[in-house]
Amino acid sequence: MQVSVNSESHDVAPGTSLQALLDAMEINCEALVVQRNDDIVARQDFAATELADGDVLELVRFVGGG
Repeated sequence: MQVSVNSESHDVAPGTSLQALLDAMEINCEALVVQRNDDIVARQDFAATELADGDVLELVRFVGGG
């Protein structure tokens, strides 16, 4: 199945969780916000959130500065 991550298409196996995808992409989840199909996914729900064909994910990382 196909999901979009920041406008890039990715093949994922059926039953893949959001956390598994992030782990496979080697993305550190600290200071990360994930929007799935226009809804924010709570960090504690990443492992329980099963991806579906056609999902659109936007990953946003907070960056501090001064």
